[in-house]
Amino acid sequence: MMDSGKLTALTTSVKDHISTHSNDGSKEITPKQPFIIGVAGGTASGKTTVCNMIVLQLRDQRIVLDSFYYSLNDKQLEKVHEYNFDHPDAFNTELLLSCMEKLKHGQAVNIPNYDVKSHKCVEPERKVNPSDVIILEGILVLQDPRVRDLMNMKIFVDTDSDVRLARRIQRDTTDRERNIENVLDQYTKFVKPSFDEFILPSKKHADIIIPRGADNDVAIDLIVQHIRTKLGQHDLCKIYPNVFLIYSTFQIRGMHTLVRDVRTTKHDFVFYADRLIRLVVEHGLGHLPFTEKQIITPTGSVYTGVVFCKRLCGVSIIRSGESMENALRACCKGIKIGKILIHGEGNNGRQLIYEKLPADISSRNVLLLDPVLASGNSAIKAVSLLLSKGVAESNIIFLNLIAAPEGIHAVCKKFPKLKIVTSEIDMSLNKDSHVIPGMGEFGDRYFGTDNNVNEALDKTP
Repeated sequence: MMDSGKLTALTTSVKDHISTHSNDGSKEITPKQPFIIGVAGGTASGKTTVCNMIVLQLRDQRIVLDSFYYSLNDKQLEKVHEYNFDHPDAFNTELLLSCMEKLKHGQAVNIPNYDVKSHKCVEPERKVNPSDVIILEGILVLQDPRVRDLMNMKIFVDTDSDVRLARRIQRDTTDRERNIENVLDQYTKFVKPSFDEFILPSKKHADIIIPRGADNDVAIDLIVQHIRTKLGQHDLCKIYPNVFLIYSTFQIRGMHTLVRDVRTTKHDFVFYADRLIRLVVEHGLGHLPFTEKQIITPTGSVYTGVVFCKRLCGVSIIRSGESMENALRACCKGIKIGKILIHGEGNNGRQLIYEKLPADISSRNVLLLDPVLASGNSAIKAVSLLLSKGVAESNIIFLNLIAAPEGIHAVCKKFPKLKIVTSEIDMSLNKDSHVIPGMGEFGDRYFGTDNNVNEALDKTP
């Protein structure tokens, strides 16, 4: 019998939470989002050993949640040798999804305890608490798209079929007291056909393929490094791999302090906003496609570098986005810049008023410019326009200084292939759809038309 879905919970900082605000302004506490890893591969490919090595390097406790197999009834038990344990129908995907959703939302779950000898779920169930990292292990965890959608990282352990068969024979005859004839019969009748039909095709969904399984120390070290990096990121960067938050330094934090301060003069606001914008633009340019190029240095040496794509343009959302144009021009000499004007209608509606875009924009990579991502309604309208002009979604990089979680959710769910580059993710939106803590009306402050700031300064003791 094959191993089915297993959950590995790495219990670190399980009590950490993040604060958000609801639309009525009240404060809510939501759990930190766990980093979910799926590990798939054929029978005896070394999945469990790979998981153990990851856990060992992360130095966390491991909780194995054995099976999500259905319990067999008496009729099925009579012909257990005719039962295909390697078919997707053999285990309870709905229960697996339910448990994963609860863990994602910071809730503890009770997992059935499946006995491989009796082929039934037995008491007691296993309680698992939410964690920073959850490893979901099993032959078919990459087969169902609903399960895949929960994952932040998808791994396929790729081991030679002869090696896997030899390991399976050794495991089943030694650990499960089965005779070799039954093991080979089951392998020929169910294991190999199911591998070819369900497991091997799921390999194409993997982000990382580990050849030789647990023998590949380099691959496992790189995976652990990536996990550690992700754990240090904002929760939304774990949920959406297309969201990129600039690494915060004291310089960046200091500039944010100045541009957010209601007492900051227009001159200083523009100066420090321009510095932040330049950093965001430079970071955004780093996500453009490139080709390798070798050049000769003045010393006569060969240097292997890269050349970024030249088919590039900017598009600013009027009028705040226009504040980002100078930084883009300073980085990309002679770049074409289009403009989009969108007007708000009520609380959520957006109407396109004006657009002026390069005629050949469909063949370009586009940097979409807007300093503040709030509800995401204007951004969605702008991106929809670009798509209607033939721009590929994956060719759009949306640049902003601050972003609200609500806006990130809205844009990323609508356009999962678009990239968002921002310098800070704020807490939430208030009931008026203003970013909190935010920096006020950016366009008014940048262009000197903000009377609200002057009024606030008069009232500040």
